Amino acid sequence: MSGCCDGGCTVDALRERQRGTLRAVLAINAVMFVVIVAAAWFGDSTALLADSLDNLGDALTYGLSLYAVARDGATKARVALFKGGLIFIGASVVAAQIVYRLLSPTTPVFEIMGVFSVLGLTANGLCLYLLWRHRDDDINMRSVWECSRNDIVSNIAVFVAALLVWASASHWPDIVVATLLTLFLYRSAVGVISAARAELAAAKSAT
Repeated sequence: MSGCCDGGCTVDALRERQRGTLRAVLAINAVMFVVIVAAAWFGDSTALLADSLDNLGDALTYGLSLYAVARDGATKARVALFKGGLIFIGASVVAAQIVYRLLSPTTPVFEIMGVFSVLGLTANGLCLYLLWRHRDDDINMRSVWECSRNDIVSNIAVFVAALLVWASASHWPDIVVATLLTLFLYRSAVGVISAARAELAAAKSAT
């Protein structure tokens, strides 16, 4: 009797672990979005805004991933495709903000940038740790892990920008880092979308 349950029980246990992890990282990113978007507003930092929108995109992504945990491969691929679209939209919002800052330049508050980038790095480091064991489970969890990895890069980049703003008393480091983050997000979006489309094509050919 227990032997009949082995395969199904193992899959159910894996899905339950995935759900628990996704709930935890969803809560962390939702809180961090509210905190960092407020910091970006008060600190006049485009790079910090990029970081906060990344958290929002991740919170939405984790919610979608919770939906996809128990779904078939084709559904997981469609959800991953949508996640890639969210990353692309977030990058485009930051690109528009960069153009605005070029037309109306202001020097961001480097103290706010530095403190909240470290806070974000701590939170996202915890998310990456929680997601690490699931990174190779399937396309759904792989795209989630990639989003978390992006966050770590964003946090480090914003901290470097804060140091450069302090050293130069200029808004240019903030603009440059925000631009690099935008390009990184676009690259990530293309990667997630490409992988999802390949997975979707494979699922269709198998039916």
